[in-house]
Amino acid sequence: MSGADFLSLAAPGIDRLRPYVPGKPMEELERELGLSETLKLASNENPLGPSPLGLEAARASLDGINLYPDDNGFRLKNRLSARLGVAPERIILGAGSSDVIDMVARTFLAPGRNAVFSQYSFAMYPIYTTAAGAEGRVAPALPPDHPEMPYGHDLEAMRALVDGDTRVVFIANPNNPTGTWLERAALADFLASLPGHLVVVLDEAYTEYVEAPEFPDGIAWLERFPNLIVTRTFSKIYGLAGLRVGYGVASAALVGTIGRVRHPFNVSVPALAAAEAALEDRAFLEESRRVNREGLAQLAAAFDQMGLKHIPSVGNFVTFELPGEAAPVYDALLRKGVIVRPVANYGLPRHLRVTVGRPEENERFLEALREVLA
Repeated sequence: MSGADFLSLAAPGIDRLRPYVPGKPMEELERELGLSETLKLASNENPLGPSPLGLEAARASLDGINLYPDDNGFRLKNRLSARLGVAPERIILGAGSSDVIDMVARTFLAPGRNAVFSQYSFAMYPIYTTAAGAEGRVAPALPPDHPEMPYGHDLEAMRALVDGDTRVVFIANPNNPTGTWLERAALADFLASLPGHLVVVLDEAYTEYVEAPEFPDGIAWLERFPNLIVTRTFSKIYGLAGLRVGYGVASAALVGTIGRVRHPFNVSVPALAAAEAALEDRAFLEESRRVNREGLAQLAAAFDQMGLKHIPSVGNFVTFELPGEAAPVYDALLRKGVIVRPVANYGLPRHLRVTVGRPEENERFLEALREVLA
């Protein structure tokens, strides 16, 4: 049987899906072009590396990897409970926050139902929706010339797509790949306007980086909105992307419901140990925020100097616009050993996304970009 025949056997909609495309690995680029000392600023990873406390704990856990992990994640849940001020039974763990988001989709989406999300939002929302057999409804984002939040979520447009068959609304705050964000009052009003027959996923993967004064903490709203689940990750500011560990926080009833589809032992022994320790690594988090804050300013100033439009961001990345198609610039940067992220698959063919690196890494990227554009 050919590959095409297998595709015909797949569930409806699978033939229209395109797999998630991660940032290009450094090893692959070095192998393809014979380069050394490549720089990867493509996947929003922490340029400082992993949390030192997390790394130490992961190493110390290796003697026990012949045993299955604690399926309940007792120690990590209790550490999160103390940090967040929520009961442990209101926390669900995943192999990254995307795993928790997938659980929500598999629990509540099915043929005849729909999910609502914004244009230019996380690429996995439509994939999870279609894989569950549901309809994905995409609300147009705010226009590029919007005075306050170009390319941001248009909450009115999202609300207009909600109907009696909607079961999930996905909101990324801040959003990837645009870096845009929703302020406290606007998001609270939107959540209050939604009917109770759906679940709202508030994806806060980058929340620890945000320093905007009106940025909301979704976990503070869980009592007010019982249909809300907030997802977070240890992949970004904690630097544990390679271990795959994240979590969701919601009512105990909602956590218990989506927990029915959770894969057993979905968070590994080293991941549990590292996440528990990294939560206490306050010095590392503060340094990560400082490096990111200064890096965002460094990149924004350089883009302004080069006359390149960029989308205001509160994450650990910036998406910027080129005079023409971005693909040739992306390829030229690769040949200089610099990996950034093309975002044409999000509907932004003239844009590239660059992760904030250390100051010298940002400058290497900027110098390569200047040379390519010249």
